[in-house]
Order: sequence, then structure tokens, then C-alpha cells
Amino acid sequence: MSDDYKKVIARNRRAKFEYEFLEVFEAGLALTGSEVKSLRAGKGTIAEAYVRLRNGEAWLIGANFAPYAQASYNNHEVTRPRKLLLNKRELNVLARTGKDRGLTIVPLELYFKGSWVKLEIALARGRKLHDKREYLKKKQDRREMKER
Repeated sequence: MSDDYKKVIARNRRAKFEYEFLEVFEAGLALTGSEVKSLRAGKGTIAEAYVRLRNGEAWLIGANFAPYAQASYNNHEVTRPRKLLLNKRELNVLARTGKDRGLTIVPLELYFKGSWVKLEIALARGRKLHDKREYLKKKQDRREMKER
């Protein structure tokens, strides 16, 4: 198995509809053993998750990693904040542009890259209702052109 093998665990499917992505980053996660085992079983969701910057560090908040049954008393807390592992340059970009009005950091995809758990996050701007309608119209047009 090569190092760039990517096995998707969870996707934030609403993100593409709700936000316009300006810049995408790949972050590692600081996890416990039972969390990794749970993710290997495919028991993780990021649909309600979001990213916050605190004290120069990025944190994933609201992600739900189900308890691992064989972990017994060593099990993890299901929705605890998890630290994102980004380099200093990426953190500076997120901190600087994240302060701009209307920008947010959205988790897009949780996956295994080789044996490491990675999270794809994006610096994004929320779409207005008319933007969402326009996005759906363009998507429909592309689908119709593909069918022809």
C-alpha cells in the first residue's frame, strides 16, 4: 500500500452547498488509540463539526467519534475537542484571514492517508440564498450537458 492511499471515513456533504471555498488545507489530528480504532471501523462523523483557533492552535470541535467497544475503561470522550496539527505558516494564514468578516474554517473530509488520520479543512465564505440557487442551477446545467 502506497503512502498516498486515501480511505475516506466521513465527508461534510453540506459544506459545498453552504460555503464557497477560498483555500484548502490538510491537517493531521492528535488522537487517542481508541479514537483511531473507532475511525478504522468507520464510526466517525464531521457533519456538525467546526474549527476554532485558540491560543495559536486549531481545534476541531463537535466531531463525533463513536466509542470503541473493546476499549473498556480506556475509551475516549465522544465529542471532545481534538487538536489539529498544522504548520506555523498554515496557522498564520488561518488566523490572519479568519479574522476577516464572513470567513470561517470548515471541515470537509476525514480520511486515512496511509496509516495517518487526516482532516481536509477549508477557509470559506458563507453563501447567500441567491448564491445557493445559482450554484444549484449551474450544477443542473452541467448534469444536463453531461447527459447529451
